[in-house]
Amino acid sequence: MSLDALKSALSDRYRLERELGAGGMATVYLAQDLRHDRKVAIKVLRPELAAVIGAERFLVEIKTTANLQHPHILPLHDSGEVNGTVFYVMPFVEGESLRDRLARERQLSIADAVRIAREVASALDYAHRHGVIHRDIKPENILLHDGQALVADFGIALAAARSDGGTRMTETGMSLGTPHYMSPEQAMGERDLDARTDVYALGCVLYEMLTGEPPFSGPSAQAIVAKVMTERPTPPSATRDTVPEEVEDAVLTALAKLPVDRFASAAEFAAALSGHSTGIRTTTRRTAATVAPGRFRGLSAVLGALALALAG
Repeated sequence: MSLDALKSALSDRYRLERELGAGGMATVYLAQDLRHDRKVAIKVLRPELAAVIGAERFLVEIKTTANLQHPHILPLHDSGEVNGTVFYVMPFVEGESLRDRLARERQLSIADAVRIAREVASALDYAHRHGVIHRDIKPENILLHDGQALVADFGIALAAARSDGGTRMTETGMSLGTPHYMSPEQAMGERDLDARTDVYALGCVLYEMLTGEPPFSGPSAQAIVAKVMTERPTPPSATRDTVPEEVEDAVLTALAKLPVDRFASAAEFAAALSGHSTGIRTTTRRTAATVAPGRFRGLSAVLGALALALAG
């Protein structure tokens, strides 16, 4: 649907003003909520993704995220479908994303990085206890409003993962998750993900806030995924020797290859960042969990499938 057509379709409720940004799954517009006289952000799904998920399925699943009420979760105002175009409406946040801040500062102070990670962990723990796994935690999906973290975009990943569209994403050249922050089990295409996949992603985000780079990088998505599944992350203290031992231990535990070696919950991760014992301890000498023999024997097949998916 063209912008003019979208403006016309939503004109009774919203006045679209301008595009704020576009990503692999959606385009975001700044709009005026005519009924409540306030600025809002309207996220419109790409037609390919809407077709894969199905408008009805998306609107059913988005109700789940609409009921997530937490100080560090961006709330949902509205959602709907017009002429096959699926959208949902969020508050317009005066501020920036964590990605914007990292692009400007590259590294955050240790206190700021840990605080933001604990705020995100609090939001994730709340969502997990309500049966919602985010599946796409990354700096772009963490907004900073007056310095406080707000986690955005629970809805898209949830709807895609719970529909049969989750198995057909390769048809559109899209995948759930971002390679730099994708857990090994998510990279392998496992459908039954739990809280520990979000713990891994948050570990990647905190690692980047501390060091200026995600734990693994490479020239292509396939190269990054290969490292995610086979290599151990370099301890943050190798780049920044002021990182406290308890923070480094917590990050490396969150980045363990096997879910069973990570924190069982985001709350445990947050507690460990504060130096409170959780019963799990990964030291810098371990530098994250060792990959179990045979665990990722299907790596070549997965990378081949990923290459085909990204070719789109």
